[in-house]
Amino acid sequence: MHEIISSLSEASFLLDLGSGRGSFDKMLSRGAVIRVDVEGGAAAGERFILADAPALPFRAGFFDAVVANHSLEHFRDLDGALREIGRMVKSTGALYVAVPDSASLCDRLYRWVGRGGGHVNHFSAPRTLVARIEQSTGLKHVATRFLLTSFSFLNSRNRKARPPRKLLLLGGGNEILLVLASGVLRLIDRIARTRLAVYGWASYFGELSVPPPTEAWANVCVRCGSGHPSDRLKRRGLLYRCPQCQALNIFTSDASYGHLTY
Repeated sequence: MHEIISSLSEASFLLDLGSGRGSFDKMLSRGAVIRVDVEGGAAAGERFILADAPALPFRAGFFDAVVANHSLEHFRDLDGALREIGRMVKSTGALYVAVPDSASLCDRLYRWVGRGGGHVNHFSAPRTLVARIEQSTGLKHVATRFLLTSFSFLNSRNRKARPPRKLLLLGGGNEILLVLASGVLRLIDRIARTRLAVYGWASYFGELSVPPPTEAWANVCVRCGSGHPSDRLKRRGLLYRCPQCQALNIFTSDASYGHLTY
C-alpha cells in the first residue's frame, strides 16, 4: 500500500476504511488521513469517524485514495461497501485492497483459533474479487501480488490478554516454534511448489504514479508481521533480523515463490 500512500500530495485526502486503530502510520502520507470503522477509535491526534462502510458521510469524489487493508472480509454488506468506495474515490484516484485467502492454512488457523475471527466474507479466487471490485468502483485493476504469513497473530509476545486454550495445541504461540514452523512451510513450498505459507493477496486499482510490486515477499516477521524483499535484508547464514522490530527469522529467497501466478 505504501506505493499509493507515499505518492499523495499535501492537498490530498486518504481514507483508511475499516481501519481499527490504523492500517498504517499516518506519517507515511503527506496528505490528510481519515480513519473509519464501526467501533473503537484511532490514536490521539488522528482523524477518526465512527461509521458503517455501506453508508459513509462523505461527498462523491472526496478521496484521492482508499485503503481497505484486511477489512472487506468483515463487511456484511460487501456490495454496498464497494459501491461507496466507488462513489467517494475520484475517477483519477487509487485503491488498495488486501484480503485473506479463506482456503489458506493461515486463514483457517486464524478462524479456528479466533472463533471465526469476524470473517463473514470468504475469498479464494483473486480474479473473481478483482472483477467484482472493478465493476462496483469503476477503477481498473493494475496489479495483484500474493501475501505470505509468519503466523504472527499466534505469537504469544503479541498478546496482552490470556490466550485461547486452542493455542496450547499450537505450542502456546512460542516464538521460536513459530519461526521454525514458518521456515519449514517455506521450504516445502520451494521444493514442492505448494503455497502453504500464502495467506492472501493484495490488489491495486486506479491510477498509480509508482508501479506496485508484483512479486511475493517471502520474508515476513514472526513477531511484528512486516514483510521485506529478500534482496534488501542483511542476513547471517540462514537467519536475518527484522528491520522493523529486530526479531530473528529464517531467511527465504523471494525466488522461492516465483511459481505463484495471479
